[in-house]
Amino acid sequence: MKMICFPDGTTVPALGQGTWMMGEIADRRVSEIAALKEGLDLGLMLIDTAEMYADGEAERVVGEAIAGRRDEVFLVSKAYPQNASHRNLRRACEASLQRLGIDHLDMYLLHWRGSIPLGETVDAMESLVAAGLIVRWGVSNLDTNDMIELVDAGGRACATNQILYNLGRRGPERGVLPWLESRSIPIMAYSPVEQGRLLGRPALTEIAGEHGVSAAQVALAWLLHQDGVLPIPKAGSVVHVRDNRAALDLRLTEQDLVRLDRASPCPATPGPLEML
Repeated sequence: MKMICFPDGTTVPALGQGTWMMGEIADRRVSEIAALKEGLDLGLMLIDTAEMYADGEAERVVGEAIAGRRDEVFLVSKAYPQNASHRNLRRACEASLQRLGIDHLDMYLLHWRGSIPLGETVDAMESLVAAGLIVRWGVSNLDTNDMIELVDAGGRACATNQILYNLGRRGPERGVLPWLESRSIPIMAYSPVEQGRLLGRPALTEIAGEHGVSAAQVALAWLLHQDGVLPIPKAGSVVHVRDNRAALDLRLTEQDLVRLDRASPCPATPGPLEML
């Protein structure tokens, strides 16, 4: 299985499990928990969640799914920007830990940038590391200038940047992605199939048909082909998570990659980082 290495040397499988929109509908809870458990059984040990998702209910879903299996999981959660201060970050982190039913996070992220100075957030994150509540920290949705400011504010320990990146959102290749690559900081790619909106694209469906796989597997395999990129698709069912896992075994040809590049080209000029 392909692995991703964080700056401190910790490695995780290059495909994770996302939880955005989990916990929102009670009738789906059993299926969502089963999907997360199946993902762990298949080796997808990184699970990403956030206090924002379903107002904390996604964290509770994750907590139920990992009960008795904490040692198998690399857990990531995210804090609202308004909670990224000295006063609020520990309280937010402890609330996430309570919902998850654990005593520490493997990674804690600033969900996006708000009005609180990045230097204050860095100090608050490092305080959580010192307290043993988190092992490492990172950010989400920060563009190049934000990352430069973060490092200048003492944030050299930043372990990842979680960004919107997929075949239809290739702007990071002209912006923050090269900056992160030059510093060996991997990215976590959220919405890797754009909530399914990518899957009807002709190039994806044609290549999928030629390989006898799904269009989603091709979209994920395109991301997995790149170094330092960790997609975190959400799967709400056991069948869906198995389909995602199979993307790790798909090897796109150079011709496939050229066709995908031509069908979904990278922007010619840099632009602002996109968010969902």
